[in-house]
Amino acid sequence: MFETPENDSISPALRALLELFATDLADVKFPDVDTAVLGESAAHVREKAEAVARVQAALDAARQELNESQESLLQKGQRALAYAKVFAEDDAELGAKLEAIHLPRPVRKGGQAQVEPVGAAPGNDDNAPRRRGRPPKLRPVANLFTDGGNGADGGQDEAAASLQS
Repeated sequence: MFETPENDSISPALRALLELFATDLADVKFPDVDTAVLGESAAHVREKAEAVARVQAALDAARQELNESQESLLQKGQRALAYAKVFAEDDAELGAKLEAIHLPRPVRKGGQAQVEPVGAAPGNDDNAPRRRGRPPKLRPVANLFTDGGNGADGGQDEAAASLQS
C-alpha cells in the first residue's frame, strides 16, 4: 500500500509508522486517525513532492536557457566592444570610455575539458606535430672505433702492450 522510493518525501520514521498502521494496526481506529487517514495524507504529501519536482525541473530548464541567453549576449557584447574600439581609434575620449569597460571572458561549456596540446609533453616526439618545411640535412655520425688513434687495431696494440708489462 505504501511505496518507498529512493527519493521519497516522507521520512523513514513516518514510513515505519505508516507501515505499522497498514499491517499490525490495520483494524485499530483512533479519533480522526486511522490507516485510511494516514494513507490519504501520505498520498497528498507524495503528490505535492511530485509537483515540486516538476516545478524544479522547469526552473532548472529556465535557468539553463537564461545562462545560454546571457552567454550569447556576452559574446555579442565582446564583438561590439572590439568593433567600437577599432572605430574609436581617432577619438581619444570615446576610446577612454571604451577602455574602461571590462567584459568577462566567456565561460567554456562544462562538457568540454581543457586539453593541453599534444606536443606540450616534454620528450614526446612521437605525438608531436610534423615540422613544416624542408627536412634538415643528415650529418654523418662519427663512429667510435674509427675516430682518431683508437681504431680497431690501435686499441688492440695498447691492450697487448699493457699485458706484457
